[in-house]
Amino acid sequence: MNDTEFKEMSLIEHISELRKRLLWSFLYIIIIFVACFFFADQLFGFLAKPLVDLMDLEKGQGFIYTALQEAFFTELKIAFFFSLFFAFPLIAIQIWKFIAPGLYKNEKRAFLPFLIATPILFFAGGAMVYYLIAPVAWKFFLSYQNLNTSGVPIRLEAKMGEYLSLMMRFIFAFGLAFQLPVVLGLMAKVGIVEHESLKKFRKYAIVIAFLSAAFLTPPDPFSQISLALPIIILYEISIYIAKIIQKNKNKEKQDEEDA
Repeated sequence: MNDTEFKEMSLIEHISELRKRLLWSFLYIIIIFVACFFFADQLFGFLAKPLVDLMDLEKGQGFIYTALQEAFFTELKIAFFFSLFFAFPLIAIQIWKFIAPGLYKNEKRAFLPFLIATPILFFAGGAMVYYLIAPVAWKFFLSYQNLNTSGVPIRLEAKMGEYLSLMMRFIFAFGLAFQLPVVLGLMAKVGIVEHESLKKFRKYAIVIAFLSAAFLTPPDPFSQISLALPIIILYEISIYIAKIIQKNKNKEKQDEEDA
């Protein structure tokens, strides 16, 4: 479908095309959800490994559930979480198929890298949580075991549902924070922001980074700083990306004037 054909499509045809892409996306999620549900135990074990490695398994320490239905609904949440994660590249393809026919070649070249970078950066944020942040944070929280001055033993008995919610909150917070270069890069590409304005906004961005970290992470300094610092670094990277984009736009404009 070329640009001319896309422009000649009626509103009903656009809605029909959108419906088709949404149905495919929904189908992908359902199929992957069913597959993930059958492996929910293994997937929970994967998410729980950073904490399990720090538990005293020989003394019976592990996960519990206190509501009759908690384990079942926890596995449903796990399946849904991983279905969205695994289906995202397929959904991104459907998004691309819907919008690509209405873009010129130069617009496709400009938009496609950002679409590819989105899942990669989200995965990078989640990997940072799993391999770097979570082990240190969990070790800090577990250090409060057996610290009661009255001599009463204190030991963690982690609930499945609460741990999953905490882990998902961490992963989504870092995954979304890592989208900052994509968002600001697109805004720079369409001319909403420039690298000079981003540089002027830097001090406010630092404050917003720490406020966002305080809202999205548990109320301990380590978790908040662990999220705020990457956001600040990503903001600096975004300034550099915006500078390159602005430089390329100026070069293209100059070439057009010379022609």
